[in-house]
Amino acid sequence: MEEKIQLYPNILPDLHDWPIYKLSVDRKNFIDQVNAHTLDRLREKKEGEFSELLSKTIYQERIRIREKPWRVDPPNEAHFWKRIRKQVEELEKVQDSQIVQKSYDEIVYKIIDRYSEEIVGSFVPKIFLQARKILTALFKRLLSKRGKKTRGWGRKEQLYHKIKIYGPIEQIRNLAKKGTIVMVPTHFSNLDSVLIGYAIDLKVGLPSFSYGAGLNLYNFGPAAFFMNRLGAYRVDRRKKNAIYLETLKSMSALSIERGIHSLFFPGGTRSRSGKVEDHLKLGLLNTVLEAQRSICEKKKDNKIFVVPLILDYHFVLEARFLIEQYLRSIGKEKYMEIRDDSTSKRKLLKFLFQYYNKSSEIVMSFGKPFDVLGNFVDEEGESYDEHGRKINIEDYFRLDGDISANPQRESVYTKLLSERIVERFKKDNVVLTSHLVAFTAFQVIRKTHPELDLFGVLKLPFEDFQVPVDLFEKYADKVRKMIFELENQGLIKTSEPLHWSLSEIVEDGIEKLGLYHAKKALTITKSGHVTTENLKLLFYYHNRLEGYGLDKAISRFDTVQMPISASP
Repeated sequence: MEEKIQLYPNILPDLHDWPIYKLSVDRKNFIDQVNAHTLDRLREKKEGEFSELLSKTIYQERIRIREKPWRVDPPNEAHFWKRIRKQVEELEKVQDSQIVQKSYDEIVYKIIDRYSEEIVGSFVPKIFLQARKILTALFKRLLSKRGKKTRGWGRKEQLYHKIKIYGPIEQIRNLAKKGTIVMVPTHFSNLDSVLIGYAIDLKVGLPSFSYGAGLNLYNFGPAAFFMNRLGAYRVDRRKKNAIYLETLKSMSALSIERGIHSLFFPGGTRSRSGKVEDHLKLGLLNTVLEAQRSICEKKKDNKIFVVPLILDYHFVLEARFLIEQYLRSIGKEKYMEIRDDSTSKRKLLKFLFQYYNKSSEIVMSFGKPFDVLGNFVDEEGESYDEHGRKINIEDYFRLDGDISANPQRESVYTKLLSERIVERFKKDNVVLTSHLVAFTAFQVIRKTHPELDLFGVLKLPFEDFQVPVDLFEKYADKVRKMIFELENQGLIKTSEPLHWSLSEIVEDGIEKLGLYHAKKALTITKSGHVTTENLKLLFYYHNRLEGYGLDKAISRFDTVQMPISASP
């Protein structure tokens, strides 16, 4: 599989023409629109009965303020909710139902407005240009392998080759001129948004996307400064109440309807297991359907195109923390609490330096674009069903000839859309050398101990796992052959290094896996044996190829002769 090295000029050279900038200029009116839309939606869902809604919201927010305070929270947070609570309590004494209803509406609107002001970001062209220069200089330096001949800040050519882009880029660029792109990436690291945004600008040539950033990231001053001015909208995952969630969904739907290219992680949060997501959050996905239906209702000349994006790293900054969380959630075991180092400035700088300075590439695989129902589209954005017949997207929203909202129908459509995204996540996943060696190693261990469950395997003394390199290469070859078979069937993709010799693949994969973690997922001993220093990390990286049936490549009988009892 070959990567497109070509760099594309931006389809809108003037930043002031970018949809996200136009939204930022109109931020106040947009917030008013979000507020009104959210209030209408809540009235419809709650049938105008806001008493219980407010009670639950106030209770949940008081718990959040007391148990999970953040530095980024407004200083008057507790006072605001105390005042809201007092207003609600006073309404309980009022007898006039019309006055009560009007007052409830005003209180709910006030809460919505507070949330909207927090969520909706802004875009400043001057800051964007500064960020582009800073990131280019940083990545050029970090992606330049150090040596005696290294001078200055590295060469742009090195940077272009380290960020590898696969997929139908020309088609995506063309569709961005005809409609609105909603990009739905896999999610493994807190660095994903920055890397995606930079690659979209640097190599794909698209205007900036609106994207969600966890409010916790705003605790770090420099990050908050840039994200506040680069089109990010804030997402506070501590807030689970219906008013906040409805405000967030309204913002997303109205933003997309306005033609703002949007990016959100349909998995909702970083993959704890290391697997490519196969269960998606449907809340924000549903806003894509809502936006397209509203566009059709209003006869606007705008179509929404969904583009999956699969991120592939050799290693992940937060891997140790994430896999511990996953194992605690599925095993009900008592693991030591491990701090998430991904927001530590020292750890982050160390990660960036080691990741890029060691010549470890970033792979971004853009999937086939489709409409909001999961129908693939051609270069002109026309939709076609599974039989190749051209279809009109408006027809999916008609009932008795009229286009209208139908929540039950759109929930079914959202499920279909999520299934299409999951399908493309698997088929457009690019296998790296590190994925191959990690999967092979962990499968060898599991097949050697068929009597143990996952947690039994993870408790094995990892010092006992010792496989001669030449034998390990034979196991890896079995897995690789099956991967190539799947690629021929269009079920997965491979990176160019997967076509190297087995010795080169194993050496490269193990080296890339060992670039960052103190205790390595895989390493080669001085005596020429493949071993591990951390079985949980090995399991995490192994999971990248879970779900393809590749475990069948290595049978139990392949491993019976493997020396595992003692270190050589």
